[in-house]
Amino acid sequence: MEHRLRFSFLLFTLLLLSSTARSDLVISKVERWVDLSSHIVRVMSLLKIENEGPDDVSEVLLAFPDAQAKNLAAIRTFYTEGKKSSFVLPTEPTEPKGKPSDVTFYSIALPKKLAKGKTVSLEVLAVFTHTLKPFPEEITQAESQLVVYTDNLYYTSPYPIKYQSLVFRLPGRVESYTKYPKVKLVESELRYGPFEEQPAFSYSPVVVHFENNNPFAVANELVREIEISHWGNVRVTEQYTLSHGGARLKNGFSRIEYQARPYARGASSFRTLVARLPPRAHSVYYRDEIGNISTSHLWGDSQRTQLEIEPRFPIFGGWKTTFTVGYDLPLQDFLFEADGGKRVLNITFGCPIGEILVEKHIVKVVLPEGSKDISVATLFPTKQSEDVKYSHLDIVGRPVVVLEKDNVVPELNLYFQVYYKFNNISLLSEPMMLIVGIFLLFVACIVYMHTDLAISKTSSSYLEKLQWEEVQATVLRIRNIFDQYLTVHDKLESSLRELSRNGDVQSCKAVRKAADAQFKELTKELKPLLTFLQSCSQASSILPKIEELVTKEREMQEKEMAKHTTVVESFEKKSGGKDIESRIASQQQKLASLRQEVEALLESIAEI
Repeated sequence: MEHRLRFSFLLFTLLLLSSTARSDLVISKVERWVDLSSHIVRVMSLLKIENEGPDDVSEVLLAFPDAQAKNLAAIRTFYTEGKKSSFVLPTEPTEPKGKPSDVTFYSIALPKKLAKGKTVSLEVLAVFTHTLKPFPEEITQAESQLVVYTDNLYYTSPYPIKYQSLVFRLPGRVESYTKYPKVKLVESELRYGPFEEQPAFSYSPVVVHFENNNPFAVANELVREIEISHWGNVRVTEQYTLSHGGARLKNGFSRIEYQARPYARGASSFRTLVARLPPRAHSVYYRDEIGNISTSHLWGDSQRTQLEIEPRFPIFGGWKTTFTVGYDLPLQDFLFEADGGKRVLNITFGCPIGEILVEKHIVKVVLPEGSKDISVATLFPTKQSEDVKYSHLDIVGRPVVVLEKDNVVPELNLYFQVYYKFNNISLLSEPMMLIVGIFLLFVACIVYMHTDLAISKTSSSYLEKLQWEEVQATVLRIRNIFDQYLTVHDKLESSLRELSRNGDVQSCKAVRKAADAQFKELTKELKPLLTFLQSCSQASSILPKIEELVTKEREMQEKEMAKHTTVVESFEKKSGGKDIESRIASQQQKLASLRQEVEALLESIAEI
């Protein structure tokens, strides 16, 4: 009812606005074929238009309701004259005088004016997206996908129509459709008409509810980067964000049921997609965020290259996946010389995957560094901008041409051209940078090998280093002297043990005399070393411990000599062993304590 009221009002307003369309044009025949085999709807209309007015006509208007025009992705008009091959006529949006607010018009510029009584035949292809609505909107894994399509039974036109017919081409069984007297369902075709003598903007709704399990593949975003290298290569990188635009999956997914009966338990899903790459594509890869995806197949020849893409999991309604496809192309197949010393890149705009809708399509053409006077030629309107990309050995960066378009269908996979100027001498910039860099590296190595980087022998840091090395050598000699002191102490203790065993007093006195001479000799050697440390500022941290060590050693020598004298005199007086031990007990205890202190000081000096 809502559609009837809207179109009735539209009919009334348009009939009153006679200036909107040329009333002297009449469509003598319209044949419409609506292809509903995929989620992209294609309507092919064969028009035979006659001029019944007195004046020549140079344009023909096409009309689409706004509800339908907002989903119009592409429109083409083909014109054939006699037996000549058909060619495309310019078809552009227009706003005729008195245009209503809820109708979109397109103007077809005829190759020559249509005179009175003459006819012209046109073929109009209109491609629509998002016009098939899943019904129900949610299905289980085992259910098939049903969709609804709504259209006008009559061809929407600002001109009266004498004869028309409508044919729907369906991919599967039909659940229901609008019944009219002139309707026939023959296998996969639903035919309406013919209808005769319909006024302009006639309207009667027709609804078809049918099964469609073909892939509803939708690229929510596709970023396609085309990088040109004048060394003979074109690198293409395509980043996909892919989803299933059909009925959403409910009640979960069973992998076991899908693997057992994939065509019965996942009929609405799609598992593979086929990308038709340019001929001679090579170095092809297919990966996602995890890594390389091995479930893909590539085959081709000199005429074509096909890549079969299989995601990691089947895609059901509402599911999404992301992946990247990349490949290289020979430069000579796509880059050519143009007039004015320019070069032209001629390459396709759209997505290489068949029957996919790209909701947001971004094409980035990365030109060589140094390119200038850049211009772009496309067969359809796009949003254009410029950017800069930096890569290895770049100085000012590479210019990037960015083209953006929404609602891109396979019919828009047409060639576009990027013109630019490039000086061949710029090709030598990167090799020269490498050569100069390597040369400078060798020069730096030669300079380094022939340069004395040692510290000056007259600098304060060098003198301080030498002085510290002398301090270390002196301390090492002092430690050796004190090791000899301890060795002499050990000899004196050994002589006392021999005396207690054999009673040879003379031998013990001889050992003492020799030890006394060694103590004097070692003290004589120690004196200049101590004098040097006292005069050296670098030895300020270690000198106090050495002086304390000297003091402890002198005290230890006095105690050792006193103990030795007491023991020898006691043996000469024939004193008993217990008496001797009692007389030297305090001395023995003191000597043991002093020896521990001396050894501890030697260890701390070694650490410093």
